[in-house]
Amino acid sequence: MNSDVGMLETWLVRVHGQVQGIGYREACVCRARALAVTGWVRNRMDGSVEAMIQGSRRQLAEMCAWLREGMPAALVEEFEVTEVPPPFARFDEFNRLPSL
Repeated sequence: MNSDVGMLETWLVRVHGQVQGIGYREACVCRARALAVTGWVRNRMDGSVEAMIQGSRRQLAEMCAWLREGMPAALVEEFEVTEVPPPFARFDEFNRLPSL
């Protein structure tokens, strides 16, 4: 039994700056899967990237650190994290969604 299961958290992250058109979402999917974080990522029409990430607090903190600074081509100007209160949907994997 995974000890993190009881401490599953879901965070909604908005990343503003130079984060579209540089492979940021694809890299985000690879990083999330490497960290065993589930959820999704998508571009927004305002030029930002939005991600719903789910995992343990430690996993999500690592994912947020990557979203802020992990891709050299990205220029993150603003970073917002909102904790999603339970109950929330359970994600089985991490995917890229169509732009919104």
